[in-house]
Parts: sequence; C-alpha cells; structure tokens
Amino acid sequence: MSQRLTIALDAMGGDHAPDMVVAGADLARERFPDVHYVLYGDSARIEPLLAKHPALKGVATVVHTAEAVAGDAKPSVALRTGRQSSMRLAIDAVAAGNAAAVVSAGNTGALMAMAKFVLKTLPGIDRPAIASFFPTQRGESVMLDLGANTECTPDNLVQFALMGSVFARTVLGMAEPTVGLLNIGSEEVKGNETVRAAAARLREAPFPGRFYGFVEGTDIAAGTTDVIVTDGFTGNVALKTAEGTAKLYAEFLRRTFQSSLMAKLGYLLARSAFTKLKQRADPRRYNGAMFLGLRGVCVKSHGGTDAIGFANAIGVAVNLVAQGFNEKIKAEMHRLGGDDTLPDTKAAAV
Repeated sequence: MSQRLTIALDAMGGDHAPDMVVAGADLARERFPDVHYVLYGDSARIEPLLAKHPALKGVATVVHTAEAVAGDAKPSVALRTGRQSSMRLAIDAVAAGNAAAVVSAGNTGALMAMAKFVLKTLPGIDRPAIASFFPTQRGESVMLDLGANTECTPDNLVQFALMGSVFARTVLGMAEPTVGLLNIGSEEVKGNETVRAAAARLREAPFPGRFYGFVEGTDIAAGTTDVIVTDGFTGNVALKTAEGTAKLYAEFLRRTFQSSLMAKLGYLLARSAFTKLKQRADPRRYNGAMFLGLRGVCVKSHGGTDAIGFANAIGVAVNLVAQGFNEKIKAEMHRLGGDDTLPDTKAAAV
C-alpha cells in the first residue's frame, strides 16, 4: 500500500476479547506494516496487553469506552442502547471518515443492525449481505448470504450475485467468476418463484461474471461455481451444516487413529499429510465475513476465533479497502441500472 490505512477494531467483541483482538492486530501488523489501528474498548484492559506488543503499540491508538455489546443482546436493543459501545464507536469512525474499515468479532446481529443504520447501503443495494470464503475441491469460493436476510426477493438475489462476483474478482483475483444460484435441483423448473425469477434476470444481466445456473448443495464443496448465491436462512444452515460435518469427520479420524497400535503407527507415518490437511481445512484461514452492500467496509470475525483468525479478518478488510471494493460495486450497479434492456425483476416474479 502506498499510504497508511486506519482500521477501527472493536476490541471488546468476541469470546476472547480483548486479548485475542490485540494479539491478532499484532500478527496483522507484521503483514501490513502501513496500517494504523484504533482499538475501541476498556483502556484498563487494553493498555497492559499493548505493553506486551511494543511494535503494535507504536501503530495503535486506544479510544476508551466502558460499554460493550453483549453476545446475546438483541439487535434492536443494542442499536438503541449501545451508542457508546466499542462496536458502535468503531463503526462511527468509518462513517466519519476516521477509519477505512471496521472489524469486529462481536454479536453478528447487533453489528449488522448498527452498520446498516450508521453506514447506510450503497446506491442500488436494498439489503447488505454477509459473504465469506468457502473451501472447495477446486480452491476457494464465495458464498452469500450467510445469515443477514432470512427472506429475500428476486431483486435481493440479483444484487447478491453482482456483489459476490465483484467480491470474487477483487479478493480472489478471478477475471470472470461463475455464479450459481442455490436451489433444490439444477433443472430450470425447480425451486420457488423467487429463485426462478432471479435466475431469469441473471441469465440476461451483464454483471461482472458468468451466470452458471442453478446449483445444489453438493456443488458447494465441489466448487462447481466460484460464487454461490442464496438467501440468508439457507446460507446459514448450509454453512453450519458444513462446519458440523467437518468437526464430525475430524472426530472420526481422531477415534480411528486411536483405535489400535497399528492405527497409531499409521498416523505417525502419515502425520505430515494430515498436517497439510489440517492447515487446508483450518477455519481460521477463512475467517472474516464481509458485510457487502454498505457505504463502508465492515468485516465480521468469528466470535470464537483466536489471534490468527482475527488477523485474517483484518487482512480481508485491508484488501477490500486497498482494492477499492465499494467503488467497484457502485460502478457495476450504475452500469446495471443504466441498461434499459434488463428485465424488471418484480415483473418477472408475478
């Protein structure tokens, strides 16, 4: 990066905050030496941690607040009562232009509510969506929405497809990402009216990618398409199912290699291969979900992650800012809106 960026951190968000946040920022500092960090939270807890990371202390500022959003707080309550919370102040910094992005491992619903209220949505975007990386047999894909919108219109899904495609181009470097619409079957007659109407428009829309068509649940891990688009209810269920399945097979492997002396010997012989597998499937590697569609970069870290995972979430934020992600979204929305040949989504849904 040619100039210093400032990243606002919700230092009190997450299961292991603020220790994890400070340690993660220090790891990110090694990767991004030109980034300045502003940590919002309890200075009495943060300052002693910074003292253990002198290099980070030189590029960090602490803004004190005694308030923090609870992990089980309802979004509406957090929005109404959390104006001086570490999460809200970090978001406010982005809105005021004092920070280029905000990263938080706190309450997802509260973060979305606050970010949407403070930052607003980009022109042409009705609702923001949660997007993140997904490991596949072909490498990595982007999936959205992962929980922000439990019910969606065809317009929402088309907008998600556009944002997901720009995300894949910006972060993953894909020239022409393929986009799949998650459905219960690949045939055009499958699915409800919403997904069929969205597909009809995506087949004609000149968005920055290539619409593949409908994809099924098995296509997610197979990497059939670079971008998977769905509503937040389905996306969140798919994500949690994949996480649970990964943990299940990890436990199966652990029990299998402990079942006998020969099995333990087999593990020792294959340990290097299993180490590579563990690194490939490490969820910390894919940590950092972006709230796409906002007038500012907001990245959600997994609440239970450690310093490595949080550092990766910071990396997502830095890359999105450095690549001008939001400007690219606005440019594509303008291009789409200016094309009179695009079919009207609402009309197609009737």
